Amino acid sequence: MTASLPPEPPQETQQVPVCPRHPDRVSYVRCQRCERPVCPECQRPAPVGVQCVDCVREQGRGSRAARTVFGGLASQGRPVVTLTIVGLCVGLFLLQYGTQDEVTARLAFYPPLAVAEPYRFLTAAFLHSTGFVLHIAFNLYALWMVGPYLEGLLGRAQFAALYLLSAVGGSVGYYLLVSPYGENWGTPTVGASGAVFGLFGALFVVNRKLGRDVGGIIAVVAINAVLGFVASGIAWQAHLGGLVTGAVVAALIAYLPGGSRVRWAALAGVAVVLVALVVVRTQTLPAGAEFASLSTLWRTGVDNSGVIPQL
Repeated sequence: MTASLPPEPPQETQQVPVCPRHPDRVSYVRCQRCERPVCPECQRPAPVGVQCVDCVREQGRGSRAARTVFGGLASQGRPVVTLTIVGLCVGLFLLQYGTQDEVTARLAFYPPLAVAEPYRFLTAAFLHSTGFVLHIAFNLYALWMVGPYLEGLLGRAQFAALYLLSAVGGSVGYYLLVSPYGENWGTPTVGASGAVFGLFGALFVVNRKLGRDVGGIIAVVAINAVLGFVASGIAWQAHLGGLVTGAVVAALIAYLPGGSRVRWAALAGVAVVLVALVVVRTQTLPAGAEFASLSTLWRTGVDNSGVIPQL
């Protein structure tokens, strides 16, 4: 008598592991976090093994962004803001030269047109004298020596705000301190040195905050201050305006308690103060002083030699 054997259990089909993001790719490597298969394209190095791109992205959302010592977003790599400013200055310089200073006439800071064309408070800081090449060379050299250091300490956004506010502050200083009865009132001014002096002021403040040496920056400012009063054709008023503005902005960033919203509100307050100073100054000007036409003046004989560089 023969006994019947029990039926053999069905063989389970072994499923080949494939990458969830690329189902056509077989992968026997698994993510250390979710343990799903991950193909070489979706693998990211981890302290142990690899992780998939989804886990890395999810982990990044939950982690706080790194901050600089002065509360700005930490950035790695090239000083993007500094390089952008240099590029703008060089590009506009070529346009100035190529248009025979037509661009200079349209964008230079000119006190009689300051209220009617307020963008000149900022655009003048990206122009330079085409008749004196060392003007742009000196300014961009100083910017490159100081800019990357401050950009690394403050973060890109705060550094950009510092530069732009210092640039406007330089023009405001010129607008406030030049007499409407003197010849400089009717002379355009160009140059990045008002903004660069703002960086000098900021460098002094942040280095003091960090306990670092400030003797070098004091010497640079003192030498340039003397040159501004001794040499002719230098807009020392813009230097002073930029220096004070940059120092104030840096002090607010370095010493003001609170989070980033508090600091940005304070920087907005600096912009409001600069606007208020312009309004008050305009109210005290003699009638008609703020309405002269730069284009008319330019056509009647004021060429590039009549531009006062913020050297």
